[in-house]
Amino acid sequence: MAVPADAAGRDPQTPAVTVEVVLTSLIPRPFVHSLAARERAELCDLALSLGGAEPTLCGGWSVKDLVVHLLVRERRPWSQLVQVVPPLASASARASSELGERDLDSLVTQLRAVPLPLAVVDPALNGMEMFVHHEDVRRAQPTWTARTLSEGDERHLWLAVSTVGRLQARRAGVPLVVVAGQRRAVLRRGDAPVTVTGPVSEILLFLCGRSATTGLSFDGSAERIAQLQATQLSV
Repeated sequence: MAVPADAAGRDPQTPAVTVEVVLTSLIPRPFVHSLAARERAELCDLALSLGGAEPTLCGGWSVKDLVVHLLVRERRPWSQLVQVVPPLASASARASSELGERDLDSLVTQLRAVPLPLAVVDPALNGMEMFVHHEDVRRAQPTWTARTLSEGDERHLWLAVSTVGRLQARRAGVPLVVVAGQRRAVLRRGDAPVTVTGPVSEILLFLCGRSATTGLSFDGSAERIAQLQATQLSV
């Protein structure tokens, strides 16, 4: 059954994002080619080319579920407080449900348009987020291959490895060192650490709980390596 248009002739399932898109495009910022911006654009393109029902590597979500997650995260930031403020769980679920009723095209259009308050900090806040979720979609496809990143992109992701990685290493409960070329970081101190060696991007994905990685080697005791690999690191 067709959904009736409103008084202005708009489809109620399609958000009025035109003004937002235009205003966002007018922001004179030097970071339009940042890692966050590029990964966002490529993720949006891939989502549309695959369709909303395709799987991802993120917690059993479909492509559409992942887009909804990103929109809730950006447009309803209070939803990120669910773990520390449990009463917000129902409101967060309701926000996801409302967005889930819309079609993928309108969701992707909105995701492309960075909210104006976020535009200035988008490169710093969302580089890792957009990269990991872009890979969640890419690597759910049977023909995926690892990408070669620029030195600048690796530098950005290494900062994420050095920060998020420390939290993840604490969860794993084993001393942990990561090495990528000339880069080295001690994520959790202790005797006889496990050392993970490989490309920056693959180390980051592993630390974010993704199993579809390539080019990683693990050195250390078999028991500690098994403990690290068995830890639920998903973020």
